[in-house]
Amino acid sequence: MEAMPYTQSLLANGMAIGYHAKAAPPTVTMPRLKAMVSGAIGGFLDVAFNFNTQAMADDNLLGQFSSIGWKMVMHGDDTWLKLFPGLFTRHDGVSSFFVKDTIQVDQNVSRHLVDELSRDDWNLLILHYLGLDHVGHIGGRTSLLMAPKLAEMDEVVKMIHTSILTRENDQGWTLLVVVSDHGMTENGNHGGSSFEEADSLALFVGLRGHVSDYKSATQNTVQQVDIAPTLALLLGVPIPKNNVGVLIAETFDQLKDDHQLRALELNSWQLFRLLDAQISCLSCANISLNDFSDGQPSITTECNDSLEKMFCRLYMNAAVLHSTWKSKKVSQSSSWEDYNSTVIAYHKFLKTASEWLSSRATDKPVDLLAFGVTAMLLSCLVLLSLTLHMGREINLVEKLHHYHSNNDMQMCFLDEIFVLGVILILVISMASSSMVEEEHYIWHFMTSSLFLILLRKTVQLLPAQNSLSKGTKNFKFQMCSVFVLLISGRILRGCHQGGVNWTHLPDISKWLENSGGVHVKTVQLVSGVSVVILGFCFLSLLSSKKNVILVVGFNFLVSGLLVLVHIVKYQENAFARSSYGATISAQMIYAVLGSTTVGTAVLLPWFMPIQISKVGSSRDIYSSISVPSDVKDKSLLMALKDSLYVIGWAYIFCWCLLQLLLQQPINAMPILLLLVQILTSLLHFSYSGLHHKEWVEISALYFLGMAGHFALGNSNSLATIDVAGAFIGISSHSTLLSGVLMSIITYASPLLVLFALVVYMSVKGCLVTQNVDSGHLLQTMLGLPCLVPLTLNSILLTAYTIVLLLMRNHLFVWSVFSPKYLYVCATSVCIYVGIFVLATTGTYTYLVLGKRKMMQVSIINDRR
Repeated sequence: MEAMPYTQSLLANGMAIGYHAKAAPPTVTMPRLKAMVSGAIGGFLDVAFNFNTQAMADDNLLGQFSSIGWKMVMHGDDTWLKLFPGLFTRHDGVSSFFVKDTIQVDQNVSRHLVDELSRDDWNLLILHYLGLDHVGHIGGRTSLLMAPKLAEMDEVVKMIHTSILTRENDQGWTLLVVVSDHGMTENGNHGGSSFEEADSLALFVGLRGHVSDYKSATQNTVQQVDIAPTLALLLGVPIPKNNVGVLIAETFDQLKDDHQLRALELNSWQLFRLLDAQISCLSCANISLNDFSDGQPSITTECNDSLEKMFCRLYMNAAVLHSTWKSKKVSQSSSWEDYNSTVIAYHKFLKTASEWLSSRATDKPVDLLAFGVTAMLLSCLVLLSLTLHMGREINLVEKLHHYHSNNDMQMCFLDEIFVLGVILILVISMASSSMVEEEHYIWHFMTSSLFLILLRKTVQLLPAQNSLSKGTKNFKFQMCSVFVLLISGRILRGCHQGGVNWTHLPDISKWLENSGGVHVKTVQLVSGVSVVILGFCFLSLLSSKKNVILVVGFNFLVSGLLVLVHIVKYQENAFARSSYGATISAQMIYAVLGSTTVGTAVLLPWFMPIQISKVGSSRDIYSSISVPSDVKDKSLLMALKDSLYVIGWAYIFCWCLLQLLLQQPINAMPILLLLVQILTSLLHFSYSGLHHKEWVEISALYFLGMAGHFALGNSNSLATIDVAGAFIGISSHSTLLSGVLMSIITYASPLLVLFALVVYMSVKGCLVTQNVDSGHLLQTMLGLPCLVPLTLNSILLTAYTIVLLLMRNHLFVWSVFSPKYLYVCATSVCIYVGIFVLATTGTYTYLVLGKRKMMQVSIINDRR
């Protein structure tokens, strides 16, 4: 408050009363505005609707004002215009999602202020300032711009209040209400349920009530939904019918006793009608006022259930006490004790009814829920059966070719059992709110444990490998790769203290931030250069296709240099990233990365050489994999593998460069470590040959992706979503573009793993039976890489849907389980997008190469 001296003086002088208004999650703008004008609690789907706001159909304050002929004016956030189209006499809206703008959004509001305050043709003036929120998103609560922005808001409050005081025709009927829709975390984000995010402001100026105690004027706590009934009763309109809030008692202190009781009566009657609509047998018709003696009712009611009986008792008790007080007042025998008892009775009913109605917001039609769960279960079973069928088919081929010895068969079950155990643990942990909040511990621990099991299996298979050519070399590569995976995984684990309960503990990201921008920039540049070097090193393994490597490598080099230049010039601080030059640079990088990726995927299959006479590829990364002698068309298969290898690295390399551009600077090192983990995993699986089941290897990559998701600072709270990064390279607001960029930032790691599966298909052996057709070959290559992620995701999505339904009345359903479900659904979309890219790439590449092969054969036959 030091930055807002005038507002602080209003509170100190008793001219205003302030509250900590607790906002219900999700703490984003649109559902919070709806809560303040309707008093109703929305659902977590409002998070999605927040980016595409529709007109509000529920009963609300603005609709009530319009029905009595009020003229309303709005300037600021255009969410109001979308919620209430056609209600405002004048308006000037600005987009709330272009968070890089901290100045113009507020100046666009303030430029109307003098003119509007001089007019008398409006009854309600709404000014929604966005700059404070945008400053938080860009620089956090401790941003250097935070204090000046608060001072600017204080000047706005001063201007409005001074205008009210100097109005000649004002007779004390002008009310100034200052509210915030939500709070923010230390990083400036919001959306979750932490105290910082839910702590919003409700300040009432001009109530004519004297507040002598400064602490009582600033330390009161109410619910944000309480604002709706309070304003409705203060301004003389009906309370919205779906309101679950309770009037703020102190705001009515200037009224007479009978008027205060009338306000409590109206609020109680409105909540009782809402209870009646939700409880079918709620009926207090048989309760007579004569059944009450000294305020203690004797209930005889049609409702047998204790809940309905309790509501009837509380409501009728308050009604009888109110009636008794009015009778005594007529006879001039009423006392302060009678009035106080009536107020207490009303508040007891209001509090109980409000809490119960708020908890009922999670109730949904049972039949629709059952249908949805049944559809999910069927989908999960179908995917599971397809995966098992494909796995058995590959198993039969492996046995046919004798790729497993008896010793191998004895040791192959531990890793498979462990993967199944991980899935079971994840499903069970979903029922615990604490485990949902700290889910990252499960992924980090289980991923490291799985690779330790694979390391044990590698050691046990050493005697069998030594009997083969290159066995010792393969063993060394496998051992080193697992150690690199474990070390990089441990560093990733220490990059961010994720979750909820332990975020205050020190970690690598906090240490880098505290060490200064120079160290962050150094780490960022080193990480960027390392990504470029690694990309070239692994691309150069395809030494037999030098022309292809030169063309693709040149595009990679251009992309990498552009990203490094952008880092040097524009990522010095959060505000430089918002400049015009940074926007143009980012747009150029988008164009180059997009053209490189799409161009490689589309054009490479048309230019990849098909060497008919050559059996194997010279690419060392899968030199340990022998191509079965009964494969019908070896040249086509090897050209397909080479093409997928280059295309897969184009996906991986460009995706990492894109993340270096979009992610927070402190996430540059985690991006590099994720790339290292992907590379070493592919090396390990390549040199392990066929000693691991393919579905186990794909599951391990999936686990790596999820562990990396949390290592980048993500959690199951909406507050960790990086909103600021979603506007890099965007010169004007676009809901679609910013939403896509936000998804790219949030799901960087899972999508990176899915893109890596393109390379995985190229480095693994392709076992087929004799005289197979092209469709079966394609099915064998694409089957498990597509089905395993889909099946794992389907199991988790179905399980968590059931858990959420069982927990819909849980205390933490809004703060823990609902945000987690949004993440689960978003992860499902991410998985489907990644699998679509994977399947489309493999199918397209095979079809193009097959067409070219047919053309070559046709030319050869014509020459003969």
